[in-house]
Amino acid sequence: MLTTISEIGGGPLVDFLTPVYRYAPPMTEMPPDTSGRIPPRELSVAFSDPGYVAAVVDLLGVIAYGELSAFERLAEDVKMAPSLEDKAALASMASIEFSHFGRLRERLVELDADPFAAMAPFKEPFDAFHTRTAPADWLEGLVKAYVGDGLAADFYREIAAFLDVETRTLIIESLEDAGQSEFVVNRVRRAIELEPRVGGRLALWGRRLMGEALSQAQRVAAERDALTALLAGGVDRPGMDLAAIGRLFARLTENHNKRMEALGLDS
Repeated sequence: MLTTISEIGGGPLVDFLTPVYRYAPPMTEMPPDTSGRIPPRELSVAFSDPGYVAAVVDLLGVIAYGELSAFERLAEDVKMAPSLEDKAALASMASIEFSHFGRLRERLVELDADPFAAMAPFKEPFDAFHTRTAPADWLEGLVKAYVGDGLAADFYREIAAFLDVETRTLIIESLEDAGQSEFVVNRVRRAIELEPRVGGRLALWGRRLMGEALSQAQRVAAERDALTALLAGGVDRPGMDLAAIGRLFARLTENHNKRMEALGLDS
């Protein structure tokens, strides 16, 4: 039986989410910049807090490396695609992921941050995660792209809800479906129809991906002080209480179950 997110209990992930910044949407113009760098177009008043800036750079860095990794994995999966049509579809999805990466990189430059330095802390944990969850075949690769990446995207969207408007919008747009949902659902359901036994194996794979993704989030949260500080807030910045965290976990679990159901798999 699948372990639900609410059963994970406390630990770094809960600490990571309790409590959070809640910056108001109003924007303010930045003073003239004579440094020669490309200035941000408009920045929220939140960016007057160096801790907030550091946390946003961390968050953009982790998502940017995730997009770059997604591009790399999809490009590799093209080799396993059984038909030219499938190869073309995956190549198209990979190009969309790379365009998302490009926008995140540009935002980091606007914030006067080195995009590659921002991504560097996340390379090792991400690469270790992908090593542990390397798909054995074409179908496992599809399920990973749909279920694993979907859970991560849900988690980042939840965090983005507490950020300034421009950063939040960029993150949400960067996490948009690259076309994999319809494609993956179609291919996996077709495979199960042709060979029903495949469904059991892929269901187990989907459950494993969920557990690994949650563990990955805990590790990243525990190791990045800036992200923890962002969501820790203060006296004038009330955050999520335990009930709100429980509802967050419930939403992540519900979305995961819906994806598994869409694939025709037991969650």
